[in-house]
Amino acid sequence: MEWFIGIVFFIYGLIFGSFYNVVGLRVPINNFLSQRNSYCYTCKRKLTWIELIPVLSYVIQKGKCKGCGSSISIVYPVVELATGLLFTATYLFFGLSFQTIFGLLLVSMIVIVTVSDITYQKIPNKILLFFLPLFLIIKAFFLDTNWTSSIVGAALAFLLIGLIIYITKGGMGIGDLKFFSLFGLLFGWQLFLLLFLLSTLYGAVINGILLALGKVTRKTKVPFGPYIGASALTVLYFGRSILEWYLSSF
Repeated sequence: MEWFIGIVFFIYGLIFGSFYNVVGLRVPINNFLSQRNSYCYTCKRKLTWIELIPVLSYVIQKGKCKGCGSSISIVYPVVELATGLLFTATYLFFGLSFQTIFGLLLVSMIVIVTVSDITYQKIPNKILLFFLPLFLIIKAFFLDTNWTSSIVGAALAFLLIGLIIYITKGGMGIGDLKFFSLFGLLFGWQLFLLLFLLSTLYGAVINGILLALGKVTRKTKVPFGPYIGASALTVLYFGRSILEWYLSSF
């Protein structure tokens, strides 16, 4: 039965991942409601239903638009597949519980922000403000929450990232500050510190690899939102275990 439910979560993740691509691409440019139908961003042709099947359409069309033949970004199927896998992982970690609902919301927000930040180097306020009350409702009524730790985590995140922005004169953006502060509120101060350390580690390693491969230069502005999101997912699934292991080593 568990494998069947896992497959259901995966399928829903693929479908929602396709929608999150649209949200992440349209919301930052205020184009979310101006055109309801999906369309090719090159030739503006309305897409048919067979071109909207998550992952499979990309494979069938060999990564090209059926109308104009222009290349379709690999980001689309990657985001769809990643969302499917993350939805499934959330269910496998937490079962059918309110923690799973919290995790699915977290995955959803991170996927949308990642698409937006990679494409436009923006973390839209509208996305964060949409998810914030949903998180607060889940935490307030259905999860065991230490609100003191949450408030301290949000304040610590705001002060720490604000200080980094001031010292580096723009090494991080205001969007990063808001994203970090939200996670400080959601996870509390201890897990926020872990999240911060992981994000800097992920950023250093991946940027180092990109630099070695010649994909970026030292002057290239690389979006940091995806690293923050990846760290938040690590904390969601493994944060408590990592903290327990760390504290038990002393």
